[in-house]
Amino acid sequence: MSEQKSLINSHTALPGRNDLIRLGIGIIGIGVSGPLIALSTMPVVTLIFWRNIGGALLIAPFAFKHRKNRIGMLWAALGGFVLAMHFIGFFLAMRLTSVAAGTALVGLQPIFAALFVRIRGGHIPSRAWLGMIVSFSGVVLISGIDFNISLRSFAGDIAAIVSAALAAIYMLIGSKAQQSLETSTYTAICYAVCALTALPIVFLGGFNLWNFNGNEWWIVIGLVVFAQLLGHNMFNSALKRVSPAVVSLIIFFEVPVASVLAIWWLDQRPPIGILPGIILILGGCALVVLRTRPSRIELTP
Repeated sequence: MSEQKSLINSHTALPGRNDLIRLGIGIIGIGVSGPLIALSTMPVVTLIFWRNIGGALLIAPFAFKHRKNRIGMLWAALGGFVLAMHFIGFFLAMRLTSVAAGTALVGLQPIFAALFVRIRGGHIPSRAWLGMIVSFSGVVLISGIDFNISLRSFAGDIAAIVSAALAAIYMLIGSKAQQSLETSTYTAICYAVCALTALPIVFLGGFNLWNFNGNEWWIVIGLVVFAQLLGHNMFNSALKRVSPAVVSLIIFFEVPVASVLAIWWLDQRPPIGILPGIILILGGCALVVLRTRPSRIELTP
């Protein structure tokens, strides 16, 4: 147990083989997510509801087998609410800006994780700030180019950045909740609360909940299978043993997967000018994680 806790708090330890396999599957799962969202015309909150209620229902039978912990369940519920807010930002980004730019900006989540630690009084090594400056320059480059292209693309960039901050909070909560809950219990509660958070917005906003063509429902099924079961579930499982910062770093590989699929499925080629920005964001985030010493920073809220 002490070895597991030390790995969770280490930002430089390489995950074990089984967790690397889980994370590899997870990258493919969430890599499919962005292009599928961009393909769908279903309202954002409606898509969030069906994706998460589907995931919750599929996992629920496994969750009932495990012991429940009230504090852990409260953390899981909070995680579900934050996940819903993250999804709203992420889904909007996929609709408003390019998949490549949006996924790169959402990849800023380890930067936000480090900043949240600093706000709470934790220590961040000075060299890690270099990575943040590098990533921030990438954000400025992408956002500046998208602003010149259209206000729509710029709004998508802002949504992606907000989504990145929420993703960092979601990862930290997931790590905390799974100290006292099994992954299946945590994800079932988290996804159910996420869906229930989106549902009132569907009704209050007057969005359609049912009347869609078959293609839209196939996209929902694809998101449940790939993004929820093979994506988020794999990452949440790894969070029981692996630092949230390391998991966030590995999620960077979502960017090339999503970008290639966007070119293949959507014929969506991002402006050549944003490619240096994407490289700066990924390189800066890697610097933050790899230059941070595990004994000096704690990511468990």
